Amino acid sequence: MAAGLAEDPERGYEYALAARRLAARVGIVRETCGIAAYRAEKWAEALAELRAARRLTGQGSYLPLMADCERALGRPDRALDLVTSPEARELGRDTQIELRIVESGIRRDQGFPEAAVVALQIPELTDGRQPAGSGRLFYAYADALTDAGRGDEARYWFGKAAAADAAGETDAAERVEDLDMLVFDDLEFDEDEDGSQADADERDADADGDDESG
Repeated sequence: MAAGLAEDPERGYEYALAARRLAARVGIVRETCGIAAYRAEKWAEALAELRAARRLTGQGSYLPLMADCERALGRPDRALDLVTSPEARELGRDTQIELRIVESGIRRDQGFPEAAVVALQIPELTDGRQPAGSGRLFYAYADALTDAGRGDEARYWFGKAAAADAAGETDAAERVEDLDMLVFDDLEFDEDEDGSQADADERDADADGDDESG
């Protein structure tokens, strides 16, 4: 409980390690330690703990975090092996969606932004229902669209993510504001260019008039 409630990820990881020293062969303890290590961005430690938890509990729900750890460690092939494993296809739908989010991130890391977009084009994206975690899905999709240079679509999906994220777990609202500011700045730049051109045209016209008078 202390590990889960700690606001400081490093402190949370210390609590989890203390629990592991007391009960290293208890699945929930190793799971907690893995999640705490993940939050503290200790990718190798998180992967080792989640593997241990998986052996002890037989649960596959750790696969998204494990795949993301492999991704963070610069091992996209191993991450994709977890995402596309036969076991992954047998997991609950919520876990499968998390795996799709990780896959999208891997494709972006590999320099395939359009593939990252396609990875998230699943029924839950547009079926009108908003199950738990839909804000994360919308946010990841908006992020992928941004990477693919599709700013208008990204702004729409960041807006949906902000609306679905009542708990404020993402910075979707701030991303919408940032995109709106970019559009506003572009409009101002265009207006300045138009104004400069109009001034130049007016100066040319004045110069022509002076020549004719002479």
